[in-house]
Order: sequence, then structure tokens, then C-alpha cells
Amino acid sequence: LNISHPANGVQKCFECHDDRKLAIFNEKRIAQEIPGEAIDDAWTGYIMRISGGNDKQGFPLLQGVLTNARIKLLMKKGSKCYRERRVGERKKKSVRGCILDVNQLAVINLVIVKEGESPIAELSDTKPRRLGPKRANNIRKMFNLDKEADVRKYVVRREVVKEGKSNRFKSPKIQRLITPVVLQRKRAKQAFKEDCRKRAVVAKAAYAELLHKRHAEARAVRSAHVAKKR
Repeated sequence: LNISHPANGVQKCFECHDDRKLAIFNEKRIAQEIPGEAIDDAWTGYIMRISGGNDKQGFPLLQGVLTNARIKLLMKKGSKCYRERRVGERKKKSVRGCILDVNQLAVINLVIVKEGESPIAELSDTKPRRLGPKRANNIRKMFNLDKEADVRKYVVRREVVKEGKSNRFKSPKIQRLITPVVLQRKRAKQAFKEDCRKRAVVAKAAYAELLHKRHAEARAVRSAHVAKKR
């Protein structure tokens, strides 16, 4: 059982060989929830959601395939459990359905939805995030900042320690940061487009005038030629 605790950012694998405890997973589907006490008495009050798994041959469970057997599906770009190697490539891949069959599975992935009374020792330790958010809006969301705040002051820095060298700090380059240069480029692009539109209108009018002049000349030539015949 691969159990993850999103609140702490920790996951841990537990081995379970008791068929009576594993029987609760039979005929369950991905995204269904099960009580923690059904697996272990120490996990009373916990509620866990089934998020996936792998069978004994390593094939993953795929949500939406309503069977407990392994089948082959024609996959394309955007399909789960498949990554295209060439543009437009489609391929048949083996996957297992979203209905669980404990006798055929090697790993079941569970996500803790609700915590119980007593903490699980291996999952109670909070693992700090090594890297902070990089996008400007995500930094604002993390520190609850308004749009006027300078997000460059809140970017998460980490210390780099190397032997024989002084310690230094590294920070990510903030993405989608609105600066005066970005606004200037945006104004320049809009002005360029507007200028192109104006020049196109002028060129169209000049072409229409020239076309009218050429047609008038052609009509005059035709009229002169017809007058000579008469």
C-alpha cells in the first residue's frame, strides 16, 4: 500500500499480507474512499481515497476503464499512461481497468483525505519544500499578497554549501512578472499592429484608386476602337 499524505508532502509504502484486510479493496474502484481502520486498527478515523495502482506485471490502473482485467487500448497524444514519441503517433498499450482485483495487483495507491485521532508515525513528519513557487501569481497566492506587492522580495531562496567555497544563495527566476519593460513591449506591439492596420487601409485605398484609373483608361481605349470601326 503506497499511502501519501498531501498535507505533509510525505508518502510511505506499507506491506500488507493479510488477505482478510485486503479483501475490502476487492471490487472497489479508483476514487472511492475506504476507512483506515479496515486496514489497521491504529488508523482509526482516517479516510483514504484510492488513486491508482499497478498489477504484478507493472501495468497501471486507468480510470474510466470499467473492468478488473488487463486490456489493450489505442492511445494518442493526451491519453493517460502514454507519451507519444512522434507527432501524430498512436499506439496500442496494455492497461488494467479501474476496478480493483487484489489477487492481480502488486501496489495500491492511497491518498489520505481525512486524518484520524492518532498520527501515523511514518507520515506525521512534515517534509519541508526544497523549492518554492516560481510563477509570480503562485508566489502571491502562497504569501497572500495583493497585486501591488513586490513579489521579488518574497521569492524562496535556498543556501548552497560547497567545501572550500563561501556559502551562497540561489533563487529561481520569477516567471510572468509584470515589469515596466514588459508593459513597454506590450505597448510597442499594440502600436505596431495599429500602424500596420492604418497602412493597410491607406494601401487599399490607393490600390482601389489605381484600379479605377486603369479601368477608366481601358474603357476609353475600347470606346475609341469601337468608334473607329463605325
